[in-house]
Amino acid sequence: MPPVNATADMTANATTDRTTTETLSIKPSAIIHKSASTPTTVDSVDLKRYAGTWYEIGRLPMYFQRNCASNVTANYTEKTDGSGIIVTNKCVQKDGSGITSEGIAKPVDESGSKLKVTFLPSWIRWLPVGRADYWVLARDADYKTALVGTPDKKYLWLLARSPNVTQETYAKYRQIAQQQGYDLKEFKLTSQTDQTVSLVP
Repeated sequence: MPPVNATADMTANATTDRTTTETLSIKPSAIIHKSASTPTTVDSVDLKRYAGTWYEIGRLPMYFQRNCASNVTANYTEKTDGSGIIVTNKCVQKDGSGITSEGIAKPVDESGSKLKVTFLPSWIRWLPVGRADYWVLARDADYKTALVGTPDKKYLWLLARSPNVTQETYAKYRQIAQQQGYDLKEFKLTSQTDQTVSLVP
C-alpha cells in the first residue's frame, strides 16, 4: 500500500494495478440479468462506470478478431464533446505482434444498455453499413464483469476488469448466455498474460 500521504494519482494507480490481476469472484446471485430465452439487455448501464479497460475472458469471435491469439482488451473512453464513446480494441497475434482497432460507440437510447458500434474508417462512418449492435446482457453492480452480445446471437463477449474470474462467476455468465439463446459450441476462452486462473470451458 502507498503511504497515507501519497498523492491521489499514486493511490489510483495502485488501485488500478491491484485490480488488473486479482481474481474477481462475483456471486451468481449478484449478477444482474433478465431471465429470457432471447437476447435481452439489462435495464440500465451507466456508461461513465462502464468506461475504462476490460479484459476479454472469452468470446464467440467476430471476423476481425480471427487473428487475435491472446491479451484481448477493450477500452471505452467517453468523447469530450459527448458525441459517443471511443472503443479501442487491442490484441496480440500468434506471431507476437499487436493489432489495434478503434471504433465509435453510441448509445441507442437512454438506458445505455444498447450500443451501436462502428469500426469503419472515419471517412465512411456516415454510411449505415458496418455497424454492430452491442447489447449489455448481464453485469454486476460494481461494473467488474459484463456479458455483451449481438442480438442476432452470432457474437458474444465475457469481459472483466481483471484477466481472472472464478469458475463460479464464469459458469453463471455461460448459463445466462445459453438461457438467452446463444450457442456456445464455438465459444473460446481468451489467453491473457496475467492469467492465474485456469477456467474449465
